[in-house]
Amino acid sequence: MSSLFTFILVVQALVAATMIGVILMQKSEGGGLGVGGSPAGLLSARGAADFMTRATTILATAFVALSILLAAMASVGRSGSTIDTSLSKTAQTSGAAPSSSLTGPAQPAQAAPAGAAPAPASDDPLAAAAAAAASREAASVPAQAPPAKK
Repeated sequence: MSSLFTFILVVQALVAATMIGVILMQKSEGGGLGVGGSPAGLLSARGAADFMTRATTILATAFVALSILLAAMASVGRSGSTIDTSLSKTAQTSGAAPSSSLTGPAQPAQAAPAGAAPAPASDDPLAAAAAAAASREAASVPAQAPPAKK
């Protein structure tokens, strides 16, 4: 973060705190923000209210302008980012998975081919469910002959 960005951020925090103070000091009467006018000077009650209204307007405008400036400064120099796929996991569908109470009724264990190695253990808690679903789907689909060519 650059020092200019930090400086503007501190200025915006001061403007926000001052604006909160000015708003809280105002009288809680309806019709604020410049409704009606009075020929009285700054020393009257209405003149003080006009000053507070003007101060609120100026501080609110400064707050919005600083917000836009900070957003523009934050977006400059940023390039498009790519999605980080280093934590993604792939489902392992090789081998038969043991059935648990979460995957449905117990299925009889299928014998692995004689030369097949056991499936590696996975940290993914849904790998067993995915393997069981894949084996049920493969067992329920009958093999079809390819269509004859004309």
